[in-house]
Amino acid sequence: MVVLVGLGLLVVPAIAMIWWQWPVRVQTALPMRGPAIEAVYATGTVEPSVMVSVAPRVGGRLTTIAAEEGQQVRRGQVLARIESSDLDQTIEEMRAREQLARAQLERTRSLVEQRFVAQAELDRTRTEWLAAQAAARRAVVQRDYNQLVAPADGIVLRRDGEAGQFVPAGQAVFALACCAPLRVTAEVDEEDIARVAVGQTVMMRSDALPNRLYEGRVADITPKGDPVSRSYRVRVRLIDAPAIDAGPMRSGMTMDANLIVSRREGALLLPNRALKGDRVWLLAQGRLKRRSVVKGTVGTDRTEIVSGITDGETVVLSPSDALREGQRAHGIPASADAQSSAALASR
Repeated sequence: MVVLVGLGLLVVPAIAMIWWQWPVRVQTALPMRGPAIEAVYATGTVEPSVMVSVAPRVGGRLTTIAAEEGQQVRRGQVLARIESSDLDQTIEEMRAREQLARAQLERTRSLVEQRFVAQAELDRTRTEWLAAQAAARRAVVQRDYNQLVAPADGIVLRRDGEAGQFVPAGQAVFALACCAPLRVTAEVDEEDIARVAVGQTVMMRSDALPNRLYEGRVADITPKGDPVSRSYRVRVRLIDAPAIDAGPMRSGMTMDANLIVSRREGALLLPNRALKGDRVWLLAQGRLKRRSVVKGTVGTDRTEIVSGITDGETVVLSPSDALREGQRAHGIPASADAQSSAALASR
């Protein structure tokens, strides 16, 4: 029994020593050089540079639709008509009154020439005729309000109305865009707007067009923000912007935009999963050691390291809390397909 207890006392320290010295397996990577891009992230929408809504001045029921979505229209072209039977009757009445006033004016002029009535009577009948003319023209103008007319040459982007539908006054029935190119309007958070300036490069991508990358420039920034959403509107001019109807980019598409604040070539980059706060674990000569670093631009996948490590040093990826200073370790290089060449800051 004494011998067994003695052997047990010897085995436990031996196992502990072996466990302490046994190398832990860790995934490793090398720092890489690439551009460190600091950018402000925003979500935007593709829209025409010039867009006009066409709405009736008076409410009524649509009787005719004369234009369809995607159709090219000319200035002054009638797009739709609203029922106007009552105004048609009013115009006929006003024209009849105008004819009566004209006839009365001619009779009065003849009587004045024969000196049967005074000149004042001629002036009165002339005034009545002019008033009847004005009333007839006003009735025609009011009837024309029941026609939706294209204010300029362009293309019909959208039609919100069908024949027989009642449309209130001021409700847009057509959305027209003229020949101006497409642009992107983005909403930038108020925390980031101070870093945005006119002329900055903007890189954009849409989920609808995942294989296309679009470039633009900040064209203007709205001087007043939205206190509810706490954002500012930024308009981006697209480089080589496609025509409105050319495709594949279409008005209304959502765009993910990165407004480039700064770009540093040849920066030292580390995968974000190698960092534990402002520290990293290094593997050198089979031993682990911890080191503090100074971070620069923080991106979605990689972070710029300003100081603390150099090229060629091996860093541990996703280090666990169980790692110890000086512990023996065996490194397993990470696959190269996870490497990234840029660091984009989302905030």
